Amino acid sequence: MSRIRHVLGSRPALAGTAAATAILLTAALAPTAAAAERPSRAEAAENAAAALADHADSLGLTPDQRTTVRDVVVDADGAQHVRYDRTYHRLPVLGGDFVVHLAPDGAWRGADRATTAPITLPAVTPALPAAEAADLAARALRAATPGRVLEKLTARPRLVVDALHGAPRLAWRTDAVALDGLGNPVARTVLTDARSGARIDAWDRIESVTGDGRSLYGGTVPLETTATGSGYRLADATRGGTYTGDAANRTDLCVLGLCLGRAPSAVFTDADNHWGTGTAADRASAAVDAQYGTDMTWDYFEDVHGRRGIAGDGKGSYNRVHYGSGYNNAFWDDTCFCMTYGDGDGTTFGPLVSLDVAGHEMAHGVTQSTAALTYSGESGGLNEATSDIFGTLVEFHARNAADPGDWLIGEKVVRSGFGRDALRYMDRPSRDGVSADCWNASLGDLDVHYSSGVANHFAYLLAEGSGTRTVGGVRHSSATCDGSVVTGIGRDKLGRIWYRALTVYMTSSTDYAGARTATLNAARDLYGAGSAERAAVAAAWSAVNVTG
Repeated sequence: MSRIRHVLGSRPALAGTAAATAILLTAALAPTAAAAERPSRAEAAENAAAALADHADSLGLTPDQRTTVRDVVVDADGAQHVRYDRTYHRLPVLGGDFVVHLAPDGAWRGADRATTAPITLPAVTPALPAAEAADLAARALRAATPGRVLEKLTARPRLVVDALHGAPRLAWRTDAVALDGLGNPVARTVLTDARSGARIDAWDRIESVTGDGRSLYGGTVPLETTATGSGYRLADATRGGTYTGDAANRTDLCVLGLCLGRAPSAVFTDADNHWGTGTAADRASAAVDAQYGTDMTWDYFEDVHGRRGIAGDGKGSYNRVHYGSGYNNAFWDDTCFCMTYGDGDGTTFGPLVSLDVAGHEMAHGVTQSTAALTYSGESGGLNEATSDIFGTLVEFHARNAADPGDWLIGEKVVRSGFGRDALRYMDRPSRDGVSADCWNASLGDLDVHYSSGVANHFAYLLAEGSGTRTVGGVRHSSATCDGSVVTGIGRDKLGRIWYRALTVYMTSSTDYAGARTATLNAARDLYGAGSAERAAVAAAWSAVNVTG
């Protein structure tokens, strides 16, 4: 599995550049008020703006700061949750995000903040020149990709206020991007103290898994297509215009707002509306899997959470298949709002177009549009786990007999050279030899793909419970870290709780303790403060050593 992070955001996490127009996300709550009584998203934003005026001091807002709405959730009972980014002297504040919670009548209920530290600086003029910050980031990218020759390396520094790592300070956030010798994109973000030049943090910036048509993995599947005068296009107007195109084995580098050329995405066409042969020899077969994965991910979020599209705005994404030559990865890129799939090298991986991989990567787009969990430390582990959780739930929701749901990640794409039968194991993450089953104080030092194991383990226990069972034809066995016995509440309730926690309570800096609180709050909202579901959430977190 590559350690490159294969989801690129044109709206970088915590950059404070989210559009002021909010997106309405419909939470899955039992209705207690008539639909006509619920405020619109615009009204919720107005209510929150009025509340901010009255509660600016409690949120640490000063005349030097400005806020923009990133997201809006209106519950069925009319309660409102408005998520904000903030700037300080027009500089994005990393960790400045917060969520305002309002009652159905617009009354203040409280807020969740990524940081409570006062945001004030003696000056916003850097002592370290931008060119030096760029050079430091370029060196960091080279150090993170040893043994590879990097071409077209570009580093773009931007001044920010870092409130994620202790007392707020002026910092350079530098995005370094390049092409490796095979033409594949590599990218790293480096956070540097703009006064002293000391490195604050660094993380990979491409989120990854290491990763009717006849598909490679899902059998014959239904596809919505578009008729043309001479045949059909692999484009689905019923799901926001999603489509799948052929990258022609070319590569690109369009990440973090820097574009050095993009591979094509010529839409697949067909004469009789029967796509692919189910073999890799037909280029359309991988396209069938990719389009099907997009469809099933769209359907899961709409059917279960009322969310239309990755950004919740009803707009579809698109896919590119056959990217690069033997490319062992797949990635979601916010700059094109698209999914890109490699064919694999045939020894380690086959084409990375399986259903759970598609769900995993597109869930990164959902995370970026909502909590924007920072991709390092414990927050990064939660970011990766969110994609594993939703990728798995997409697989279950699809109910595909050829690819039944299970708690393995990427089991369809691995080949004998990988040495395991899956990328990751949610019932017992340590089966891969590197992931963590249980929380410990040094968890945040692990690569985010491995620290995600604790949340994956929690999710499995919450849904299925501890012990041994067969799910989707796969034998699963999960022990708790504290020796307790956990009774599961089912996959549907897990998904609803995690989605509400992500979209209403989590922020960019949420760690494992914060995730426990967020999911407990979500379970309370959905099922009641004294519910068995909320008690199960507490028990499952305790079972992986995340205690209150």
